[in-house]
Amino acid sequence: MKQQINNKFSIKESAGYACGDVASNFYWRVFDVFLFIFYTDVFGLSAGAVGTMMLVTRLIDAFSDPLMGAVADRTKTRWGKFRPYLLWGIIPIVAAGVLTFTVPDLDDSGKLAWAYCTYIFMMLAYTFINVPYGALLGVITGDSQQRTLLTSFRFIGAFSGGSLVAYLTPELVNYYGGADQVLGWQLTMLTYGVVAAALFFISFISTTERIQPVAEKSAPVLQDIKDLFNNKPWLILFSLALIIMMTITLRGSSGTFYFKYFVEREDLIGSFSLAYMLSLGVGAASTPILTKFFDKKTLLFILMIAVTVLSALFYFVQKDQLWLIFSLQIAIGFCLGPKSPLVFSMYADTADFSEWKTGRRATAMIFSAAAFAQKLGGALAGAMMGWLLASLGYVANQAQSLESQHGIVLLMTLLPAIFALISVFVIRLYPLNDNKIIDIQGQLNDQKQETISNEQA
Repeated sequence: MKQQINNKFSIKESAGYACGDVASNFYWRVFDVFLFIFYTDVFGLSAGAVGTMMLVTRLIDAFSDPLMGAVADRTKTRWGKFRPYLLWGIIPIVAAGVLTFTVPDLDDSGKLAWAYCTYIFMMLAYTFINVPYGALLGVITGDSQQRTLLTSFRFIGAFSGGSLVAYLTPELVNYYGGADQVLGWQLTMLTYGVVAAALFFISFISTTERIQPVAEKSAPVLQDIKDLFNNKPWLILFSLALIIMMTITLRGSSGTFYFKYFVEREDLIGSFSLAYMLSLGVGAASTPILTKFFDKKTLLFILMIAVTVLSALFYFVQKDQLWLIFSLQIAIGFCLGPKSPLVFSMYADTADFSEWKTGRRATAMIFSAAAFAQKLGGALAGAMMGWLLASLGYVANQAQSLESQHGIVLLMTLLPAIFALISVFVIRLYPLNDNKIIDIQGQLNDQKQETISNEQA
């Protein structure tokens, strides 16, 4: 079975797999960059109410990720465990996207209830398709370096999709709706849904599930969860992903507020977001090259130190220093770009570690941790952002007070720097290096060969 671990996938399969994250980012990047300001400035909710809603709804949704992982791990079809969800999830995610960005003709309480219900539906639909998609990485190849390469393709796709969303969304909203932003948002999300559906289908037909467990062992869901909490590398990655996600969410969501209310150049939001997304893509594309010189853990450590320093420097930039604002944002994007390929590749390594330690492989459960951490980190960051803006007197679509402007600057600069610094200390605790992973995979390969020999005897 050694060929399963070393089996190389084609560029075509890599590109097909990447299409799934292009599709996902027609939703995730909208959440990250535009959802908060949509709820305050278009939907009409207060910043405090949005912050609380972000926390409550994402906490509810975050706990669906391990459940979805358990379901996917136990799925058996002629197409595999994870690929079918790329088809089954298309209709729910398209419908949820349009409903979330629909503003009903209701009173304030009714609108808030609508926002809660549709956003929960949106995140559950995202979970249904994205957790199996993420787990697919762990069964396409078993080679750690190839996983890093495949994950780099994935996140090049993610940042490409995110770049399109960041730049085109304001343009499409204006094109479709003109003065009617509500209609503009609905039609924009419908457009994204149609494109995403086609991309998910391409990802489905382009990929192959190669890696199988040492032996199929039926275990209850609670056993899978227990295995997670006995998996030290997973626990550290979960904490790390949550903290880094707070850094990313604070900077991403506050960027629109930063340009609209502090820099007072709302026309530059699309260009600013595009520059950031392109730099993330370049960073992701450079990951396979960088990992030839640095261990994944070491590289992540260096990059998060750089993010800490650059985010702190951002605080001292004046609002008329546009060249410096863009330059620092691009530098931060380049440093954060390799984060996702590195961390998701490390999640695949922790799946090997879990199988080596327990004799059971729960790939989707492992990868559901990534979505769980992302959503929990996003929930905490969103709540922090809403409550801080509310406490400083933020009022939508009006000139902000000095206190409110300063809060927006903090959300963009020093607060993300603090969380980036915390992540530096967490990274040091991660116990798996490249040599350890090679040793674990070698032992798993020997076990598979022994199992086959016993079955043939």
